[in-house]
Amino acid sequence: MKYAEYAITVTEVNQYVKNKIAKDEFLNNVLVKGEISNFKNHYTGHMYFTLKDENSLIKCVMFKSYAEKLNFMPKDGMKVFVFGTVSVFERDGVYQIYAKAMEEDGLGDLYTKFQELKNRLEKEGLFEETHKVKIPMMPKVIGVLTSQTGSVIKDIINVSTRRNPNVVIRLLPVPVQGEGAAEKIADAIHYMNKNKLADVLILARGGGSLEDLWPFNEEIVAHSIYHSSIPVISAVGHETDFTIADFVADLRAPTPSAAAELAVPDVYEVKQKIITYENRLRSSLIKKVEIMKLRYEKVMASFVFKEPTRKIEENYMRMDNLLKQMENLIKEKQEKEKTRYGKLIAKLDAYSPLKTLARGYTITQKNGKVIKQAKELKKEDVIDIKFQDGQKQAKIM
Repeated sequence: MKYAEYAITVTEVNQYVKNKIAKDEFLNNVLVKGEISNFKNHYTGHMYFTLKDENSLIKCVMFKSYAEKLNFMPKDGMKVFVFGTVSVFERDGVYQIYAKAMEEDGLGDLYTKFQELKNRLEKEGLFEETHKVKIPMMPKVIGVLTSQTGSVIKDIINVSTRRNPNVVIRLLPVPVQGEGAAEKIADAIHYMNKNKLADVLILARGGGSLEDLWPFNEEIVAHSIYHSSIPVISAVGHETDFTIADFVADLRAPTPSAAAELAVPDVYEVKQKIITYENRLRSSLIKKVEIMKLRYEKVMASFVFKEPTRKIEENYMRMDNLLKQMENLIKEKQEKEKTRYGKLIAKLDAYSPLKTLARGYTITQKNGKVIKQAKELKKEDVIDIKFQDGQKQAKIM
C-alpha cells in the first residue's frame, strides 16, 4: 500500500475539475443553441433535458426559480438558445449546463417531420373516430408487441394476470427503437391479424426521447394499425408522450400498465357486478310477486268473483224486460193497424157501386163498358143491366 498516501478520492477529482471549470470565465456565461431531447418536467418544478446537435450532446438542468420565468413549455425536438453556466455535477462526475434562460429557435427536424406526417394522415382519415373499433369486453388472448426484455412486458403480465388469472398473454417480440424497428412492428401487426392470434393487441414501450419513439411515428406503422382487424391499444412512452400510433389506434393508454387495465377487465369486479345484479333481480322478483299477489287478492275480492251468476241473472232480467217491451210494441202496432184497416174498409164500402144498386139504381154496360150517356147506344144494341140482386139483358128498340 505504498501508493495510498499519494492517492486522491473520486470526489476530490470531481471537485478539482469543477473548480477548474468554475474559474473559466467563458464557461461561466455561455449561450448554446441546440435541439432538446429527453425532456423531463419534474414534479418539483425543475427541468432536465439534453441539448444536442448533429454530432454531440450535453446534459442540462434548469431549476424551478428560472423555469418559472419561461413563457413557453419546452418539449422534445424543439430548437432553443440556452444561456447558463457549465459546471460539474460531483456525484455523477459529469459536466452539464445549468440553464438560467431559454428562448425558442424553431422546431427540430424530427418534430417538424412529425407534424407534417400527422397533418397528412389526419387529412387521409386515419384518425377518424368512426373507424375505431371497441375493445372486446372479455378478451381471452391479449397480443403484446414490445421488447421481450425490460419492465414493459413484466408490467403488462402482472397487471393482466392480476385482473384475470385466466387471460392468455401472447408476446410477439419486436424492436421498439432503432433502424428497421418500424418495419418489424408493422410486420408483427400483420402477422397477428393474418393468423388471428389475439382478441386485442397492445403496442407498447417505455418512455424516451422523440428519436427513441420515432418508429411509432412512421407511416408504415400507422397504416398497419389502421388496417388491423384486431383492435389495437397504443401504450407508447409516458402519459405526456404522443405518437402517430396513439392517434391511429383504437384506444390510447397513458402507460403500458394502463393498457393492460383497459384491455383486461377485473374478473373480481365482474363477479361483484354479477352478484349485485343477482341481488337486484331477486329483489325485483320479490316485489313483482308481492304486487301480483295484491292484485290477485283484489281481483278475488271483487263482486264478480263473490257472486259469479249475479251478472248472468241480471242480464236475463234485462232480456225479459226487453222481450216484454217488444211484445207490447207489437200489440200496440197491431191495434193501430187494425183500426186503420177498419177505417179504410168503411171508406171503401162507402164508395162501393153496390151501395148505389141497393138504393134502386142500375149499371148499364155494353160489351163490359159502362154506358154513361144515351148517345153511346144505337138501335139493336144489346146491353147488360146490373141490378142489386142480379143481371138482365135488354135490346135497344
